[in-house]
Amino acid sequence: MSVIFILVNPAVPANVGAAARAINTMGFKELRLVNPCDHLSKEAKMLAHASHDILENAKVFNSLKDALQDIDFVIGTTARRRTVRNRFVLLNQLPEIIRSKGDTIHQTAIVFGSEESGLSNEDAALCHILSTVPMAIKYPSLNLSQAVMVYAYELSELAGKKTRKKSKKANTENWKALQSKSELLLHNLQITPENPIHSKLIERLALLGEDDISLLHVISGKVLGKLSYLGRGMMDWTWPGDLDNGIGTDLY
Repeated sequence: MSVIFILVNPAVPANVGAAARAINTMGFKELRLVNPCDHLSKEAKMLAHASHDILENAKVFNSLKDALQDIDFVIGTTARRRTVRNRFVLLNQLPEIIRSKGDTIHQTAIVFGSEESGLSNEDAALCHILSTVPMAIKYPSLNLSQAVMVYAYELSELAGKKTRKKSKKANTENWKALQSKSELLLHNLQITPENPIHSKLIERLALLGEDDISLLHVISGKVLGKLSYLGRGMMDWTWPGDLDNGIGTDLY
């Protein structure tokens, strides 16, 4: 299992350097940057003491969507309330949530917004869940590099954790297929992303463990198959090609 840290629109080179040092200290190695400041500047390298390799190997992207293309599970970080989300997972709950997913995820991303305003609503919508650090006071909030350090420390037990290779691919496809099937069901029930039910369901799915993911993957496939059998005219039916592969159909 890989835990990848992503900084979106970081504006202060010192923060990027300090973030690189923080994740390196806690045993993580991969940093991704979206529209960053000069992350290879003298200031950034000065703060990235003994962690220059993290900065130099950091992958740079134009958008968060691009940075997440190969990520299975996305955790956003926030310190502010958002009406579009119903639940914020506390930081100390994240290790167990990630562990419970077993081999259904291979790469997890922890996403941080800019120093000035944090994650935009658009970028937050790309995250499966949002997490927060409980604080005694709302202001001042944590500095970006401090927040990275806190998350890296809390998740350090997952650094370098291996998955079972023989089942990793199939189980990861189960998770991806469940997301696609759920979106398809919601679409055909005319439950749009603007409907609170939509966001609640997606959030709850993101909190499921490995066994529940496999079970719901099978059940949702049978529901969609039954609806298709009863009459394609009843549904706006588009079955993604990667779902029609029998994954998980013999699990239960």
